Amino acid sequence: MPTARLENGNWPHPARLPLGCGWTGQCTAPGHEGESPSQDVVEAFCNLGYASSCAWAPPERAWDAVRFAVSTPEDRNANNPARVLRLLYVCERDHRPVAHGDLLMDLEAGTWQRGHDDARIQKMAECFLESYLKKKA
Repeated sequence: MPTARLENGNWPHPARLPLGCGWTGQCTAPGHEGESPSQDVVEAFCNLGYASSCAWAPPERAWDAVRFAVSTPEDRNANNPARVLRLLYVCERDHRPVAHGDLLMDLEAGTWQRGHDDARIQKMAECFLESYLKKKA
């Protein structure tokens, strides 16, 4: 579960990370809930997805990684900026999609019009959006 941006991570291309940058956080794997992994583990597994070789990863899990993308309304322009962003997400298992959907963020109100029921995916979406908006600023 991401909790804070990791500014000094060791990735060749941090902007290409699934959440737009590196994050530290707390594990949500059974038996390790709330534990903070070392920076080496965070860099090698937590920020990349597909952490099957991580000692804390449960062998049975619904998905290995979550990917996000942003979609904005077709009719936006300089005089009509997007007010609502649509975040598309795909949950992957063994490099194949197993679930997908979209989330809606009202930028003007600063609220989610449609969030995700899974707190982990919702938090990752919030982190991705924070990275995305920082790059766009």
